[in-house]
Amino acid sequence: MTFTRAIKIAPSILSADFANFGAECEAIEAQGCDWVHVDVMDGHFVPNITFGPSTCAAIRKHIKGVMDVHLMIAPVDSYIDAFAASGADVITAHLEAGPHIHRTLQAIRATDAKAGLALNPGTGIDAVAHLLDMVDLVCVMTVNPGFGGQKFIQSQVDKVRALRAMIGDRPIHIEIDGGVTVETAPLVAAAGADVLVAGSAVFKGGSVANPAPYGANIRAIRAAAEAAQG
Repeated sequence: MTFTRAIKIAPSILSADFANFGAECEAIEAQGCDWVHVDVMDGHFVPNITFGPSTCAAIRKHIKGVMDVHLMIAPVDSYIDAFAASGADVITAHLEAGPHIHRTLQAIRATDAKAGLALNPGTGIDAVAHLLDMVDLVCVMTVNPGFGGQKFIQSQVDKVRALRAMIGDRPIHIEIDGGVTVETAPLVAAAGADVLVAGSAVFKGGSVANPAPYGANIRAIRAAAEAAQG
């Protein structure tokens, strides 16, 4: 992965057809997405259960580019090696998921995956300052984690702006996860985000049999974000 602050669209397969994950991954890449985002939920840290390492390993063969794995699980450390072995390029853990986030980030980096740090809407950024040498990505949750299709939390735009200032010129991505649409993408792009996770906003109106709407949705979100990007 070569670092760039260009806008990257990372569709979340949480909104894909669960019976056709491999084909869905191929379809969104063919339609122009940059990363494929996998939301892993355990029914404990968040109130939903989704995918495990075996699912990631199964879809990896259908993904040519970046597989971005977001671990909404606790505890997290004991599962890092399994997700790395499944082919994850980026592994993101939550600041709130355990008492030793620095150790967690060390464990991710030891696998040669890129290390991401996720922040819930109610979490401030003060602790991030002490972790900047350990992260390749900071994921700002703009909904409460657990379910797709939620409304964007407007207050998080200021958090993104403050985080952008804190990061400065370090090669660290700012990822937005939750409620990303054509309307909200410009807000976070202008504040400094460069990776936009979008689920329903990408997959709406399309299917494996008719993936053209995926491409139209991706292009619309990208264009709106790029027009606002500073």
